[in-house]
Amino acid sequence: MAEERKNIDIEINDQVAEGIYSNLAVINHSPTEFVVDFIQMMPGVPKARVKSRIILTPQHAKRLAHAISENVARFEKQFGEIKDHQPPAVPLNFGPPGEA
Repeated sequence: MAEERKNIDIEINDQVAEGIYSNLAVINHSPTEFVVDFIQMMPGVPKARVKSRIILTPQHAKRLAHAISENVARFEKQFGEIKDHQPPAVPLNFGPPGEA
């Protein structure tokens, strides 16, 4: 018997809808959960800050990985290959701090 899909009414408040910029993610896991920390690193700042943490069951982590993979494939089909830019090996603090 096929699984019946139901529509889910999802709401999002204005603050969450704005999103959070992240240019680094760190993933850790235990036998019961995956923890994904989304981090924002800024040039000239020696300390990176976790902006959001998402905790998932292993099953949801696998579903998320599959969904991201499918969406990247669709994106590349529409817009072309995403180049995996590997920056040169430099310190993660982006060098000396800037002055204002």
